[in-house]
Amino acid sequence: MAIELRPLDVIALTTYLLGMLAVGLYFSRRNTSTEEYFVGSRSFPGWAIGLSMLGTSISSVTFLAFPAAAYKLDWRQFVSNLMLPAVAVLAVIVFIPFFRRGQLTSAFEYLGHRFGPVARLYGTISFIVLQLIRLATVLLLMSIPVSLLSGLRIEYVIVIAGIFIAFYTIAGGIEAVIWTDVVQAIVLWAGGAVCLGYIVWHLPGGFSDVIDIGNAHDKFHVGAMEWNIGERTFWTVALLGVFHYLGMYSSDQNFIQRYVATKSLREARKATALYSLLAVPTWGFFFLVGTSMFTYYQTFPDAVVDTLDADQVFPYFILTRIPAGIAGIVIAGVLAAAMSSLDSSLNAIATIVTVDIMKPYLAPGRSDRFYLRAAHVIATGAAVLMIAGAIGFQHVEKESMNDLTWIMASVFGGCLVGLFLLGFFTTRVDNRAVLVALVGSLGFNVYLGAVSARWLPEMGSFHVHDYWIGVLVNLLFVVLAYGSSFLFGPPKQDLRGLTVWTMEKNSGGAAD
Repeated sequence: MAIELRPLDVIALTTYLLGMLAVGLYFSRRNTSTEEYFVGSRSFPGWAIGLSMLGTSISSVTFLAFPAAAYKLDWRQFVSNLMLPAVAVLAVIVFIPFFRRGQLTSAFEYLGHRFGPVARLYGTISFIVLQLIRLATVLLLMSIPVSLLSGLRIEYVIVIAGIFIAFYTIAGGIEAVIWTDVVQAIVLWAGGAVCLGYIVWHLPGGFSDVIDIGNAHDKFHVGAMEWNIGERTFWTVALLGVFHYLGMYSSDQNFIQRYVATKSLREARKATALYSLLAVPTWGFFFLVGTSMFTYYQTFPDAVVDTLDADQVFPYFILTRIPAGIAGIVIAGVLAAAMSSLDSSLNAIATIVTVDIMKPYLAPGRSDRFYLRAAHVIATGAAVLMIAGAIGFQHVEKESMNDLTWIMASVFGGCLVGLFLLGFFTTRVDNRAVLVALVGSLGFNVYLGAVSARWLPEMGSFHVHDYWIGVLVNLLFVVLAYGSSFLFGPPKQDLRGLTVWTMEKNSGGAAD
């Protein structure tokens, strides 16, 4: 199904895209070292990093998949987002000072200092896998409305969009990523506000219709108030949210790279606080857009909508209801949401492969210019895998992309959260205990993944909702690591500055 291409929409989109391209080309002239390319010489103000964090985490999953989840089901998937502020407090107090110590560039450099090269390589590889999955899902979601708008097959859109985003990211480095993220966060909000305003304006009863019809169809439901790990109840989704944001703030290179790119510890904390204040209202806003869209089509039925997947309804609404020109701005919001996540992940992958694999193992002792060129090649390879993955996900049967994203993150997340938290909060666990725990918990992860994929016979299979696989694997890792540490005795390494209990004062950098 294609929507007629409208010249004003094309003009709006072209203007936006040319602006993003110009930013990438401008900053490409300043990237003469890896320090500049990866962390922008550690000179960014807190407000810019905070908006960049917002743009990075609020992807097309937010712009398209959150409205799709609210349209198809209710608000229960929003509950996990409510847990972010509580975890942010821990990040401000504990995580940020840890990563700002010693001029770190990668999150996994810390794992190397704390647990040795095996933990560092495991963390690096696990993060790369998760980011490649995220890149593919976000690019696919972005391509849906562009395909509807242009009439091009979605596979062609994925390839063209992927190449465009890769170009300005690879050329401009982290500075292009940060400053385009700031613009894209603003464009994203503007696009969503236009859609909500249009719906409320055209409903006979205005916003009260959204409330009344939404309540009548139980669209504001946040899940049953009971404990049931097999269902998406309020408390189970809330616990999953705590686990998710612990991982994001403690082990996600996209965030750690921003902690260390600010000019001071105070600015890093300011950035995290700003992001945490803006993120939850933004996510709630896009769930409200989905409920409002459901209300609109209950009031003004459209036979075509009944034939669409949940992830296609919002793009269809934009391109058939929003006036020409303005719709182009809204689609720019979709692109902005995706691009701000994709550019961050591509740069993060280039950073950790260079810092955690190339420099210490594959090509040690080379010139900085060599590593800068290597980062460009690595980002290009990641972009190719991103495009291939998006085309593959197009053919996967799913409830919505938001649901698929949760499942993939859980199944492939491994033990990253447990690994970092044990490093921060224990002095007993060392590299020997971690190695034992990695073997046991990753074997359990493979088993649960096989059960989820129904590759094993029903007899003897331990069934759990896919959302819980990551939580169980990390819990087992913590138990195995801490338990086996009693077999090896206390660690022999110097732990000064590596745990909460041995943290040196003022190790997080300047506070002003």
